[in-house]
Amino acid sequence: MICEICKDEAFLAQKSQPAGPQDLPAASDLLETLAHHRDGCVGMAANMIGVSKRIIAVEAEDGSYLLMFNPEIVKRTGPYLAQEGCLSLSGTRQAKRWQSIKVQCGRTKNFRPASRPLPAGPPRSSSMSSTIVTAS
Repeated sequence: MICEICKDEAFLAQKSQPAGPQDLPAASDLLETLAHHRDGCVGMAANMIGVSKRIIAVEAEDGSYLLMFNPEIVKRTGPYLAQEGCLSLSGTRQAKRWQSIKVQCGRTKNFRPASRPLPAGPPRSSSMSSTIVTAS
């Protein structure tokens, strides 16, 4: 189901809870909502659709989507400042971003264990230059 984008800044600022297999319907909604906003968005977190769980979806190199449950950034290099927007917030703002990040997630789509490196696609905005996802 394509969900409405959450614009409640107090909700968006809350720490999300770990995701589990029971959150697969929310992950499916997140993917559908991201696909719906494909022209202006390369990634979304579950809180952007009103779900306070640690689930993210990002567009991969081939145009498919990577879905990650409980991701953790384990390495980042090449900090830079970017001006970017967000579907949940109006306007643009300056944000510290990284030329490269390494993310670990123990589970991917269908809540199965991650089993291989999954490179994210080339940036369509200044917010992401490269991402590598590895199994934990």
